[in-house]
Amino acid sequence: MLIAGVIAVCILLAILGFLLPRLSDHARRGADKSFSAGARAGSKAPGPIGRLLSKSFGTSQRAADKSHTAGKKARFKSPL
Repeated sequence: MLIAGVIAVCILLAILGFLLPRLSDHARRGADKSFSAGARAGSKAPGPIGRLLSKSFGTSQRAADKSHTAGKKARFKSPL
């Protein structure tokens, strides 16, 4: 379920980055805030479980940022 949500966020950010490059920054920051909150909450778990949970949210945040950047780059390279 969480994986499907991350994939959906990545696709949404890529589409927004392509269609509305400036306005999509707000959506990216909102996604970053939610992933950061999940990472902070996950890091409070004890031991290696906390590191694993925190790392998974950090990786999801990087993936969302990458897809947003790819959408913006594709927009600026297109002849539109």
